[in-house]
Amino acid sequence: RQKVLVGLKKACEKRPIGVDTLEGITDSIEKEVIGLNAKEIQSSWIGEAVMSSLRDLDKVAYVRFASVYRQFKDINELMNEVKTLFEHK
Repeated sequence: RQKVLVGLKKACEKRPIGVDTLEGITDSIEKEVIGLNAKEIQSSWIGEAVMSSLRDLDKVAYVRFASVYRQFKDINELMNEVKTLFEHK
C-alpha cells in the first residue's frame, strides 16, 4: 500500500491532484487486490492498475509513472506510449 501511494505522489508531484484523491486510488487498488483472494499478486498487476488509474486522472502523471514503471530505453518508446495514451481516448 505504501509503495503504491509513494509512487502516485511522485508521479503527481506539482500536479493539481490532492492527496485525498491519491489515497482513494490506493484504497481502490487495495480493495481490488483483497477481492482477488490470491495468496500472491504479481507486481505487474499492481503497476498496471496504477497506470490505468493515472491514465484517467492526469495524462502528465501517467507519462511520469509509465516512464519509470516501463523503463523506457529511448525517446521512441516514450513517444509510442504517449501516442497510445491519446489513442486510448
